[in-house]
Amino acid sequence: MDVYEALYTTRAMRRVQPDPIPYAVQARILDAAIRAPSGGNVQGWRFILVDDPAVKDRLGPLYRDSLSQLWATAYRERIERARSAPGEPQHASTLRMVASAQHLADHFEEVPLFLMAFSRGDPSGGSIFPAVWSAQLAARAEGVGSALTSVLGFFRGPQTLEILGVPEGHGWTLACCVSLGYPTGRWGVAPRHPVGQIAYRNAWGEDLGLDIPGPLWPGASPVSG
Repeated sequence: MDVYEALYTTRAMRRVQPDPIPYAVQARILDAAIRAPSGGNVQGWRFILVDDPAVKDRLGPLYRDSLSQLWATAYRERIERARSAPGEPQHASTLRMVASAQHLADHFEEVPLFLMAFSRGDPSGGSIFPAVWSAQLAARAEGVGSALTSVLGFFRGPQTLEILGVPEGHGWTLACCVSLGYPTGRWGVAPRHPVGQIAYRNAWGEDLGLDIPGPLWPGASPVSG
């Protein structure tokens, strides 16, 4: 797969089929992940693949509780505004995102595979997230959809670490949880604000000097979301 196709079409795919992901595909995803750069080349990461139904049964309620807390706190005002005027494009996009995220939570146990990423001594995430993104790009190349979420570690981190047998006292934290599965939807380029609205040159607010009205990848096929 062309690298630009992977970059442009690797979006959050939270609705996936229950079909298992072959071990050979999982191996390629993980092997790509560990080739990513890390601060000082410390490689302070660990990964756990979760596909055991019994483990997912224990994690699912924690994940749903975490997402409920997110909706009730950080996203509360945004969701309320969206529901007050659902016809506005920006609000419609928010409501689609909420529905998609809630679908993942409601069907957590049916997702065939999760990648749990752990870091140590990496409070910014600057070392772990390049590896996670490499895993997601590799998954895209294999036709596997993915979605990254950090709510489980943020709201129910200690319980999750206990369930997964993470040793205590070694500084490991759950950076994120990535769902993996063959998507039910189609690949496409997610709509974004034009580059000129969010990027500047030399100083904040200064004109970028580049005209980028839309996706530059010639194969771009927009999707909603």
